[in-house]
Amino acid sequence: MSARWQPFPRLRRGLRKLGLGESGSASVEFVLYVPLFLAVFMAAFESGLITLRHVMLERAVDISVRNLRLGLWADPTPEMLRDEICAQSAIIPDCQNVLLLELIPVDQATWTMPDPGASCVNRNEEIQPVTAFVTGGQNQLMLVKACAIFNPIFPSTGLGLQLVRDDGGYAVTAFSAFVNEPV
Repeated sequence: MSARWQPFPRLRRGLRKLGLGESGSASVEFVLYVPLFLAVFMAAFESGLITLRHVMLERAVDISVRNLRLGLWADPTPEMLRDEICAQSAIIPDCQNVLLLELIPVDQATWTMPDPGASCVNRNEEIQPVTAFVTGGQNQLMLVKACAIFNPIFPSTGLGLQLVRDDGGYAVTAFSAFVNEPV
């Protein structure tokens, strides 16, 4: 008879073999690193899209303000300026409904600047904020503010979590200034 009785010898050998094996080590690293790489990729994609939308909005506002400054429009209206900006910015989805504009004269006697923040579309409300659209007089300094609201592509990861503004969206703003040319 043996000196020591060992129950379940096959089970012990199987557990020892499993504990010493290295066959699953690559899958553990995969499970640990892939979510990290995916989060970095999604944040980089979101950041690139935000930058692209911002650059296109800035470009569209600059081109439209140039046309406004040169007097190419007889009687400019907010809708006319918004339509021109939307036509120039190709990457803004649903531009007519997400873009809000302000055209404000700057007092050159006191150089009192208007509120530095741009008013944006409030997607939670039926009625949108009232914004100023004053065409101004000759030789008057005018400030144009444009704001568009977008939904993040990946709202639950990285950068998308930091961008929450209203109802889960983020704002992209563009500003431009010009002086009305004398007639």
